[in-house]
Amino acid sequence: MTRSPTDPARPTSGEADAPDTPDTPTRPGDAYVQSFARGLAVIRSFDASRPAQTLTEVAAASGLTRAGARRILLTLQALGYVEADGRLFQLTPKILDLGFAYLTSMPFWNLAEPVMEELVEQVHESCSAAVLNGTDIVYVLRVPTHKIITQNLSIGSRLPAFCTSMGRVLLSALDEATLDTVLGASELVARTPRTITDKAALKEAIGIVRRQGWAIVDQELEEGLISMSAPIRDRQGRVIAALNISGNAQRKTAKQMVKAFLEPLQEAAQRVSEMVARRG
Repeated sequence: MTRSPTDPARPTSGEADAPDTPDTPTRPGDAYVQSFARGLAVIRSFDASRPAQTLTEVAAASGLTRAGARRILLTLQALGYVEADGRLFQLTPKILDLGFAYLTSMPFWNLAEPVMEELVEQVHESCSAAVLNGTDIVYVLRVPTHKIITQNLSIGSRLPAFCTSMGRVLLSALDEATLDTVLGASELVARTPRTITDKAALKEAIGIVRRQGWAIVDQELEEGLISMSAPIRDRQGRVIAALNISGNAQRKTAKQMVKAFLEPLQEAAQRVSEMVARRG
């Protein structure tokens, strides 16, 4: 591992004191730490399509100047979260500590996994759990069986909430004002010919989920994929996550999935909710 030749150990003329770009989020108050927000922006600039980046690429992806991005990269490098090889920077496995801290701070994950494994053995379909983050769902647990979706899903994977069954369960728990905000910020792009992209129609579909207490999405995220979800609640009855079963449309229709899997899915979600309540 070598230091990038563009490291700030020898800043180029005029860059050392250059102000950071104003494109970073507007500070909402005195408690907002802008440098910390910029650090997170640098971390988030790395993804599957950009696993290694030059300083210029990090600056562009994070909305910072080269000088600002360099300072943050060197700080992350000193802390062991980033390494440099020539001109390329990349995250190290230590970055997983940040996500692991979240997982270990919540009792839900350890409680849910064995229940999900039992559910998969019972229904012979994949099972996942996710939470809502902005306009997306984030996978926090997954017990796969057969590969029925082309996307490589794992813990930390994100999918749009509006066209997923877990997303609709989580969206159904929001009040109307918050739901409007989330849908307004969502990219309502059709993933398949079946995807509901009209906001009014989406709110109607989410209203049905709210009334019946579970969701099913028939090939809206991906053709051939049917997913059904139920909520996981905390001690106060608040929805904290969603649990789903995913099936192949060639094996079972949406109606057949409801008939075969809804009861075991709801029982599993209820078991996890009860364990969370006891822990709480």
